[in-house]
Amino acid sequence: MAFTESDIQTALKQLTDPNTRKDFVAGKSVKNIKIVGNDVTLDIQLGYPAKSVWADIKALVEAHLRTALSDAGKIDATVSSKVVPHAVQRGVKLVDGVKNIIAVASGKGGVGKSTTAVNLALALAAEGARVGMLDADIYGPSQPMMLGITGQPVSKDGKSMEPMNGHGIQAMSIGFMIQGDDAPMIWRGPMATQAMEQLLRQTAWDNLDYLVIDLPPGTGDIQLTLSQKVPVTGAVIVTTPQDIALLDARKGLKMFEKVDVKIIGLVENMSTHICSKCGHEEHIFGAGGGEKMCADYGTELLGSLPLDIQIREQADSGTPTVVADPEGAIAKVYKQIARRVAIRVAEMAQDHSAAFPKIVVQNT
Repeated sequence: MAFTESDIQTALKQLTDPNTRKDFVAGKSVKNIKIVGNDVTLDIQLGYPAKSVWADIKALVEAHLRTALSDAGKIDATVSSKVVPHAVQRGVKLVDGVKNIIAVASGKGGVGKSTTAVNLALALAAEGARVGMLDADIYGPSQPMMLGITGQPVSKDGKSMEPMNGHGIQAMSIGFMIQGDDAPMIWRGPMATQAMEQLLRQTAWDNLDYLVIDLPPGTGDIQLTLSQKVPVTGAVIVTTPQDIALLDARKGLKMFEKVDVKIIGLVENMSTHICSKCGHEEHIFGAGGGEKMCADYGTELLGSLPLDIQIREQADSGTPTVVADPEGAIAKVYKQIARRVAIRVAEMAQDHSAAFPKIVVQNT
């Protein structure tokens, strides 16, 4: 045998994962290397959902090893993804059936937060993850309409509610409980925060890799309750390039930092407008604001989306862009954002609490 497992590890240290920008060994993705004669088999286990690029990564790894191992015979790499739980704020009780919670927030309304949240959730699901959506915008729930879900949840055990299902993701919203689309939620802060907690804790989430929470805009009671009582893996801030929106986005970002919730990154909506008649592209809300904010706070610009009528029309019709036009240019941007979110989460410290046995002391 002209090469060893160590040679394969050394070769893969020279190959960078195009998504994480780290080599596969440093990313702890290389598993189960086996050498039989001159044939090699190995597993590449990614820490983020990436179903759409598994074949590309398989081809990349096999081609690199063929070049690095001149004496190798057959080389077969099996690529898969495994999402694990990551650390949250200290002292906050975890949610049954949920590995990671991603909060999607905005400093002000009207920046496309809910549309971003639903397309993020659908993009993560399209990449092979098990995903849920919690509509925590108690006063203005929009996810039932965006996901095209009608009806009310049921309870099998009389204690918890079964999540609704839309486009392959599990969903829960106060919008499922109220009668009529025009029924107002006239609640004071404590009632709204209690409702949000109940929706989260009393839903029978089924083995989710990610639960995306669509928060109401601003930095009020619900956001504070979320940071104190909900185990959040990280937050995504949504803004537009407009100065006033960025000002409020900065406040939202600082709020999460103060309550020990990690910032995953920033999504800039309405970045440019492309005229549907002549194709002229214009930065009508300003340019470069999202990049500057990310530079100021040491976080990542996850992606920029155009001001496009299709995004609005598709969300309003109950089939958001990622499912309405999965191969379109805008859906690809949402998928890139989702992959960056998942990678940023995968790079965070893992939660090892499940690895320790629970010790119960009792009198006998």
